[in-house]
Amino acid sequence: MYKQVLQSIDNIAIWPVISFVIFFTFFVLLLWWTFTADKTFIREMSEKPLHDGSESNDLNPKHN
Repeated sequence: MYKQVLQSIDNIAIWPVISFVIFFTFFVLLLWWTFTADKTFIREMSEKPLHDGSESNDLNPKHN
């Protein structure tokens, strides 16, 4: 039944190609961003969940 419904749609073969192009483009852009991103930004973002919200930390020590 599904096969007959899908076969009745005009230009149905283009949709898998379009979805593959979108996925591949996203993957390549994400890979490019990974290698060109600022390493300090990535380090700061990776350490954010470990901070409890206080101002004193190892990256920016402010002891009074």
